[in-house]
Amino acid sequence: MAGGIGVGARIGPGGGAVMRALAWNPEQALIEPARLDEANIELTHMNAEERVSWAVQHLPGPKALSSSFGAQAAVSLHMVTRQLPSIPVILIDTGYLFPETYRFVDELAVRLSLNLKVVQPRMSPAWFEATHGRLWEQGVEGIDRYNELRKTEPMRRALDELGTRSWFAGLRRQQSRSRSQIRPLEYIEGRWKVYPIFDWTDRDVYEYLRRYDLPYHPLWHDGYVSIGDWHSTRTLAEAGDDEEATRFFGLKRECGLHGLEG
Repeated sequence: MAGGIGVGARIGPGGGAVMRALAWNPEQALIEPARLDEANIELTHMNAEERVSWAVQHLPGPKALSSSFGAQAAVSLHMVTRQLPSIPVILIDTGYLFPETYRFVDELAVRLSLNLKVVQPRMSPAWFEATHGRLWEQGVEGIDRYNELRKTEPMRRALDELGTRSWFAGLRRQQSRSRSQIRPLEYIEGRWKVYPIFDWTDRDVYEYLRRYDLPYHPLWHDGYVSIGDWHSTRTLAEAGDDEEATRFFGLKRECGLHGLEG
């Protein structure tokens, strides 16, 4: 891994960094969108570890990493915390996660020495259902309302409480149509957003997990390829081999945490 590579560093044919004169200033990038475009062009020439290294050096703090502790979550958790061991790792506990997910969280928190920040909605599941009913069974509008109350609001609260200015997340283009156009660096709702593995394939994920002897989520081996709440997650077989339909009964793919539609 080539550390200390800034934007303006192009990876040459021999794997070395070829420096260009492009200086990176986060504040300037906010008023000159072309700077962000240039940064993203350069970041695509870096590998994932180099993107993390660049973000560590060039983006403002405080920084945070979010994780749903889903099927392939160990990749980002391992990669980012190798360079930022004490970075807060935000988990939104909706109260409806699979039992296997909670055990997976415990396993990785110990193994990777995570600085875990578990954030919960303002209402318990029982109180929530008494007030709102089973919103996830009430079509797209109900699902959107559920996601806002159980996921998006707690995440905004966590990011605000931590004063987060730069946010790492493990989204990948290959995961869904709604993520097919993400870039490695964005500025969303007042924060820098970094997707170090945005261009990784499932094979890349597999190779990384194997290289570092890291586990998939235990439900991966039961046919779950995207893992969220127990009431709105299906196996690939149950979804008719359509990965897009494994969440929210095929009505939606995104939960709203990352500002993506779909």
